[in-house]
Amino acid sequence: MSDEKVRRPRQADIATLAGVSVSTVSRVLANEPGISETVRRQILKVAAEHGYPVKPAAEAVAGGLALIASDGVTGGLSVFYEAIVDGLRTGAAEAGMPFEIRLVREDRITPDAVRDYMQAAGAAGLFLVGIDPNDSLRDWLQVTTTPTVLVNGTDPRMQFDGVSPANFFGAYEAVSRLMRAGHRRILHLSGSHRHTIRERIRGFEAAIAAVPGAEGRFVSLALQGSASREAHERTTAVLAENAGFTAAFCMNDFIAVGVLEAVTEAGLRVPEDFAIVGFDDLPCALMTNPRLSTMRVDRAALGREAVSLMLSRFRNRTVAARHICQAVVPVSGGTIANAENP
Repeated sequence: MSDEKVRRPRQADIATLAGVSVSTVSRVLANEPGISETVRRQILKVAAEHGYPVKPAAEAVAGGLALIASDGVTGGLSVFYEAIVDGLRTGAAEAGMPFEIRLVREDRITPDAVRDYMQAAGAAGLFLVGIDPNDSLRDWLQVTTTPTVLVNGTDPRMQFDGVSPANFFGAYEAVSRLMRAGHRRILHLSGSHRHTIRERIRGFEAAIAAVPGAEGRFVSLALQGSASREAHERTTAVLAENAGFTAAFCMNDFIAVGVLEAVTEAGLRVPEDFAIVGFDDLPCALMTNPRLSTMRVDRAALGREAVSLMLSRFRNRTVAARHICQAVVPVSGGTIANAENP
């Protein structure tokens, strides 16, 4: 009898016997998604017959459906939501979560429509991306205990999980940057009904209140930074109506770019005569002259964190809701003077 030990088969041996690539064998033995069930069974059968140790298969992950308001992604904000969707896709792929996306008009997001969308996608969990659920949808989601995560959203009642930029703190810091540069009369140009934007308004108001003698004024811009001539004229009129204010904190970078154009056309120097800070750090912030001072939102991280929240919700549908805030980071630019210290 030979004393030679029997050699344990290698993944290359399993691949040859099963008639597949070594990488396919590696993925199956690691329980990774994306392999057909027929191929998976064949590889596992060959591995078991030849004594290769096989880890127990991981528990299947339920699917998720992301609904995104079409009016929010077909205009200037498309680049903002594109990065969030990338984060969602990446997080879902890493978790082995089947994942689909659907663009919908926000005024058509009814319980019946959402139920049909989820059934068609075979999804158990719902991501509402940039959408604040109305009362009827909110009630339906709670009654059905549908796992729901608000992405770039905040639930003031804390009934749903959510992830968003730190809107209050980001706005507070944006205004503080203007204060450190010596400004005491500051406008806040905004124009959205969403809860996330209301948090930025609260941050603006808190920063103004924290400095004796400071004056802040909120101005609603219903056009939300549209590139239209009408939007430009509205921005120009707002600045003329508020002469004496020397700085502006803008709801997003699109509005900030419009303010920069209007201020420059009025013959004012930026940042010497008028300072501006935006929010989001979108590509347009790099295209202005001077470069826009803004606040960076890690949009891909919002998507990845949303998947993490959904996985936790799948494991326990009755645990109290959680909200995750991603820090908003100051980005230096040329629209605030005095070598600002972000």
